Amino acid sequence: MTTLPGEIDFGVLAHNLAEAEIRRVLYRYCRGIDRRDMALVRTCYHPDARDDHGDYVGGVDGFIEHCERTLPRFERTMHFLGNVLIEPTPSLDRARSEAYLVAMHRLRANARKPARDFWVGLRYVDDFALRGGEWRIANRVCAFEWSRIDLVQDGPFSFGPGDTMGLCSADDAVFAKDLGALIDARQMK
Repeated sequence: MTTLPGEIDFGVLAHNLAEAEIRRVLYRYCRGIDRRDMALVRTCYHPDARDDHGDYVGGVDGFIEHCERTLPRFERTMHFLGNVLIEPTPSLDRARSEAYLVAMHRLRANARKPARDFWVGLRYVDDFALRGGEWRIANRVCAFEWSRIDLVQDGPFSFGPGDTMGLCSADDAVFAKDLGALIDARQMK
C-alpha cells in the first residue's frame, strides 16, 4: 500500500518511534553509569537480561553489583555515544542496536601511580525487546576495539574552585530542580 502526499505512513512512524525509544534507553544507560545512578541503569534492562561487559558476564542483578563494586575506583567517567544503528524487526517487538562508544575513566592518583585517564573504544551490541510497552535491553555484548591510558598532566587551563564540575551523584547539575537558582548561587560568590 502506498501513501499519498500528505498521508501518514503509520508503519514508518512506528519504526521511527521504536528507534527513538531505544536511543533514549542508550542515553539513559550512559547517564546512569556516569552519575552512578544504578536504579536508572536497571531501568535500561529487562529483569532477565544478560550482559557481557568483558570483566563481567551474567545477569543484570550481578552487573549492577559489579558496577557498584568497581565504579568507585574512578574519580569520574564519561560515556560518549557516536554512531548508533538500530534495526527493529518487522514485527517491531525486537531490535538489534549497535552503538559506537568512547568511554573515559579518570583513575585517581594513589601511592604507586599518578592520576591517569583510561580510554576505551568499544561498541555496545544490544538485542532490545519490547515488553509491556517498554523497550529495554535483553542482551548486551561489549565489542572492544581499543584502549589506552594517558597520564593526567597539568595543562594551560585548569578549573577554578567556583566552577561547576560534573559529579558522580544525584548532586550533579542535571538533577537540579532549578538551574536558574544554581546560576544565581554562582553569581553571588
